[in-house]
Formats: sequence, structure tokens, C-alpha cells
Amino acid sequence: MTVHSTVADVTARIEERSRDSRARYLERIRAAGEAGPKRGTLSCGNLAHGFAACGITDKERLAGDVVPNLGIITAYNDMLSAHQPFERFPEMIREAAREAGAVAQVAGGVPAMCDGVTQGQTGMELSLFSRDVIAMATAVGLSHQMFDAAVYLGICDKIVPGLMIAALSFGHLPAVFLPAGPMPSGLPNDEKAKTRQLYAEGKIGRAELLESESKSYHSPGTCTFYGTANSNQMLMEIMGLHLPGASFVNPNTPLRDALTREGAKRALALSALGNNYTPIGEMIDARAIVNGVVGLHATGGSTNHTMHLVAMANAAGIKLTWGDISDLSDIVPLIARIYPNGLADVNHFHAAGGMGYLIGELLSEGLLHEDVKTVNGTGLSGYAVEARLAEDGTLAWVPSEKTSADPKVLSTVKDPFQPNGGLKMLDGNLGRAVIKVSAVKPERRVIEARARVFTSQAAVIDAFKAGELTEDFVAVLPFQGPRACGMPELHQLTPTLGVLQDRGLTVALVTDGRMSGASGKVPAAIHVTPEAATGGPIAKVRDGDLLRIDAETGRLEVLVDAAEFEARQPTTADLSAHQQGVGRDLFAAFRAAAGPADEGAHVFGA
Repeated sequence: MTVHSTVADVTARIEERSRDSRARYLERIRAAGEAGPKRGTLSCGNLAHGFAACGITDKERLAGDVVPNLGIITAYNDMLSAHQPFERFPEMIREAAREAGAVAQVAGGVPAMCDGVTQGQTGMELSLFSRDVIAMATAVGLSHQMFDAAVYLGICDKIVPGLMIAALSFGHLPAVFLPAGPMPSGLPNDEKAKTRQLYAEGKIGRAELLESESKSYHSPGTCTFYGTANSNQMLMEIMGLHLPGASFVNPNTPLRDALTREGAKRALALSALGNNYTPIGEMIDARAIVNGVVGLHATGGSTNHTMHLVAMANAAGIKLTWGDISDLSDIVPLIARIYPNGLADVNHFHAAGGMGYLIGELLSEGLLHEDVKTVNGTGLSGYAVEARLAEDGTLAWVPSEKTSADPKVLSTVKDPFQPNGGLKMLDGNLGRAVIKVSAVKPERRVIEARARVFTSQAAVIDAFKAGELTEDFVAVLPFQGPRACGMPELHQLTPTLGVLQDRGLTVALVTDGRMSGASGKVPAAIHVTPEAATGGPIAKVRDGDLLRIDAETGRLEVLVDAAEFEARQPTTADLSAHQQGVGRDLFAAFRAAAGPADEGAHVFGA
């Protein structure tokens, strides 16, 4: 089917806007690719260091420089449940490489932060910046120039975007992303949310809360709600960087292991020493980026990707804007209901048809570019399939069903859960912002209420506990942006604001900080830019100002006299408490260099 006119138009304007930067990027990576594998130019001492720990056969292969060497970048640690399964992956990948007559080495490890552990804690102020640290750590691993292709082991919030930025920096190398999969379903996510609200109200104690949380987060694998981690997996598959059907297969299963081994072999086949050289920098173009945005809208994905996708695209010389994301939201319907946008978790989504059904449905209605390159060696139609193990244990793909196995979880473009995407961009005299509407009831998408300005999420919770929040209000939290304190997620506010909303109050949030990718039913205008720390209008808001958040028309406004508001001096804040402790002193350069949210909030410059 012909691609939708808006999809085509947005893609064309991205290509035009990116013409010069993309040309410079492609020139750079093509020059690197034409130079061929670098091992042959290393000195004998360099090369001997590079394979000193290898076995005899691998040494002989690498010394001859005639077989591909696969670099493994791993974000393994065993505190982070989503990444614990990666402990087994390097050996599986080495075995797969040897079966293909090649070599694989762990090129480096990168940090992997769990936002679930740091939520509401000091460490959350390092979370966003960890994305750029991961990109730089990956670059260090690959800078040895021992490798012809790379596989990337990462799942969670900042890890996949960081790996992606680095993979595109080394855009002459083919790349395959290898997921580990979600944990099996535990306590339903809506029950967990109810327990959190009961705890916020003081109706249950810590023991009951911990029991609930432990039943929800209970085993190796990704958390099962549809936050940033699982949005990452959707993106990697719809952008062609996973093998088809790989995203949501549970860890430590025969099918998961088979997909991991095959992913390693595909990366080797895509190298310049294989028969189908496909570097990631050529593969990820404006069409692939637009496909990612479409997938994000169709599934009600994480708000964090309004920054991550911009930063990832920038790494490939592609200039994606919030305006592009907003225009695509207007024509892409929401066809997936996964918590917090519904009651199902990602395992239910996978069972209902998962990525294969989703991609097939969006392709059939012209909402995706089919004519893209993928690690599978096909166009995107090759991803409208389901991965299975044949009777002999070999990996096979079968066409996805044309109808959803559960219409309450996966619907159709013609009969969607809502007619437009799960994310909306806001604009007005308070600046630009993002709001996730897929979990917000229609009657709560236009909010008009008085501002209550707070210095922190703890101050909101304290006011709630003191019984001070008894009237409609918009909680305004300035000085939460990247230059102020690293742009932490303010997800700890969700139970408190949810309780107040359930009590019948009109409540909302406006902040230059972030919310979790799992943000739910409370309207939240987030990522406000310019941020308060750079003198943005949010720093001029005062208690009692009337604010309007209109997710229908895309407006974010303070309804006061324009001249009086313009004349106000922005407030300032003492941010010294955010500059030391828990490693924050090491990130002063990041806070100083961070760009605005609508440009990806990265530290790498233009």
C-alpha cells in the first residue's frame, strides 16, 4: 500500500532539513567503511594485545585478518532484572561465531542503571546523563578497532538509546541489538498501582507495599509494564535492528537462546567480510526514524523517547523535531492497550499478536515505510511474522495472524482505541512540552486550575500528608531540567496525584523534569523547555496563577496579563544541594553542557 501522505510529507521534510548534516555523516562513515577492517593496520604488538586472551584457533583466525571479529558490547549486571539474563549471552555469541567460522570478543561493558531502584532517590539525577555515559563507554570499547561488526546487549531506559547513539557513531559497522525479554507476568500492574495509592494514603504499611512490589517485580527479565524499557524493544524491532519477533520472548527459554545465536550470526553476515555488507549508519535513515515514531504513537509508548529518538537521530545526522513527532501523532491511531494505557502487560501484548501483528497492521494501512533496510535482510514486511522453534529445534518464522488474538489488547487501524497517537506536543507562553494522553481519560485532557509551585516532589508529598491539597490545582515543579539537576523522573508523584484525582479533584503537573515512561492517568505537561535554570517562562509562574493545559489543541498557557507576565523576573533556585553526593559532583560538566529537551538533552553538541 502507498505510504500515508502525512508520513511521506514528514519524512521528506526531515530529509530536506537534514540534507547537509546527513551528507557529512554518510561521507564520514563511508570513508571508515572503505578503509576495511583495521586489524591489518595494527602493529604486531597492538594485535597481540588484542587477542592475547583468545584460544589458539581464534588467535590464528584473527592473526590472518580473514575472518570477521564480532564485538560484544554488554550492559550486563545482576542487580538489574532486565539485564541479568545477559550473563549467559557472551558465551552463546562466541559459540555462534565459531560455528560461522568467525570470532567474537566482549569489546566492553557499559553501566546499566535501574530507574526502578533510583526512582525518588538522589541517584535519579544521574539517570538521563547515564545515556550519554553509555554512548561514550561504548565508543571506548569499539575504539580498539578490532571489530567488523557489533552486537549490543541492552534493554532498559537509557541503555538502548546510549548504545544506539554509539552504534551510529561507529556507523560503518553493522549492528544487531539482542534483547533478553520480559519477565513472566506477576502481580497485575493495576493491582500494584492500587497498592501504591493505598500506601500513599496511609491505609497500609511498608510491609504490605513491599510484598506487592515483590510480586510484581519477581524474576529475571524486563518489567512487564509498557514504560521506556519495553518501548525501547518495540523501537528496535520496528526500526529493523532486532531479528523479527525477538522483542518480547521471555528470558532463559530455548526460543530466546536460538534468537540470540541467530542474531550473532546475522551480525557477522552483515559485515564487510560477509555477502551483504549493511552498516547501521546506512540502515538507519529518515524512514527508519519515522517508523520508530509511528510505532511509539501506535502503542502509547514512553514520553522519554521524545528526547531519546531526537538524540538517536542526531547521531546519524538526521534532524528530528517535536513538530515532526506531533504531526505524526495526529494521523497515527492508538491500537495497543498495554499498562498503563490498559490492563494488559507486554506478555499479553505478545500473546495477542505482538510486534508481528502490529507491524503488519500498520503496513497494511500505509503508516510505515516498508522499503527500509533491516538486519533481517528484508524490508519491513519481513517483520510481520512470528518467531518459533521447529520440531528439530531450529529457528523458523511464520506469518503473523491477520486478526488480533485479543482485540482488547491489540486492535486495528480502522477500529482503534483512540484516533490519534499516545503522545501530544504542547506549545504556548510557558514554552514547549510533552504530554502522554493514552492513559488519560478524555474528560481530563483539558485542565484549567490554579498553580501551586513546589521546589521538589517531596514538597508535594509533604503538602499532601499535611492535608493542604484540598482544592483543584496544577502542581508546578520548575528547576527539574537537565541543566538544573539532570532532569530526574518525578514518578514518585504518581500515587499522590492519583489519590487526589480519585477524590474528585482536578489535578495536573507542569514541570521541566521528566515522568516515568509508565506515566498514567494524571495529566502531566513535562519536558517544559526552555527550562527554569536557563530563565524559561516556567520560572515566572507564581502560586495562584491560572494555568491551562489543553491536550486537544496542544496548548500550554498561563492565563495572566501578558504584559505583567512578561515583566516578571524569573525566580532562581539554590541548586547547590544537587551538585554533590552520590557522584553528582562528577557530572558538573554534563549539567553545564546539556542541551534542551526538544533537542534531545544530550551533551554532544549540534
